[in-house]
Amino acid sequence: MSAPLSVPAQSTASVLRQFYALTKPRVVQLIVFCALIGMVLAVPGVPTMADLGQGALACIGIWLVAGAAAAFNCLVEKGIDAKMKRTAWRPTARGQLSDRQALGFSVLLCLVGSAILWFAVNPLTMWLTFATFVGYAVVYTVILKPLTPQNIVIGGASGAMPPVLGWAAMTGSVGPEALILFLIIFLWTPPHFWALALYRVEDYRKAGLPMLPVTHGNEFTRLQVLLYTFILFAACLMPFIYGMSGWFYLVVAIGVSLGFTGYAYALWRHYSDALARKTFRFSLIHLSVLFAALLVDHYLP
Repeated sequence: MSAPLSVPAQSTASVLRQFYALTKPRVVQLIVFCALIGMVLAVPGVPTMADLGQGALACIGIWLVAGAAAAFNCLVEKGIDAKMKRTAWRPTARGQLSDRQALGFSVLLCLVGSAILWFAVNPLTMWLTFATFVGYAVVYTVILKPLTPQNIVIGGASGAMPPVLGWAAMTGSVGPEALILFLIIFLWTPPHFWALALYRVEDYRKAGLPMLPVTHGNEFTRLQVLLYTFILFAACLMPFIYGMSGWFYLVVAIGVSLGFTGYAYALWRHYSDALARKTFRFSLIHLSVLFAALLVDHYLP
């Protein structure tokens, strides 16, 4: 009698995990973290309880809309995902969730998240977040990704928006400091994704996606990764130059930027899949440490 009763509970838990997987939790966590940095930097000194409450609601709203964009991406790319080892496990690619379920889930998250941002934060943050949704889910996923090897460069604008959203959530405006943070992530995105594409090139070729290593080859892509890390290095110095951070951030920024450039140089000189994988992983460390240093520096005397 007990065995049949346990099946529905397990099935419900499994379905919930599948819906949660659609939101790309690790990606969304990084998005919310970058948005949180924008919020913290926008508030001088120690935040008040009101600031903390508004920031928490903004994080929830941004998380929901970002999750909606991720779910829509999984729906649109289910055929491509099924051909790639890195993404074949996704519930939409495996047919565990129907198109209707994925679309309904995406719409629900977007509506709830947008309502929270509109009523509990401010309309500007809602509109910027919704524009980011459209930029990623429609402009990048539907139009750019299957058409041009510059998809990552152009589409990177959507991925660079979180600090701007965070800044707008706390100030109701977009200041130059937020645009500097936007620029850093915008320039970080191409070398980050191209490092991944280098060792996943066969997956992208099989899926028919015009990623740079597929259309222009391994050597050209490695050169682009290196050149972008040079430009990114300069951009990472801008918070200090503009006066929004101090010496602590500068030292950390130079350290992690030298590390990223060093990996890119080694990758350019002597390629291996293992080194490309290490470069990709270090790029994640680079951005996380960079923004964490901004956070710490903000509260240093």
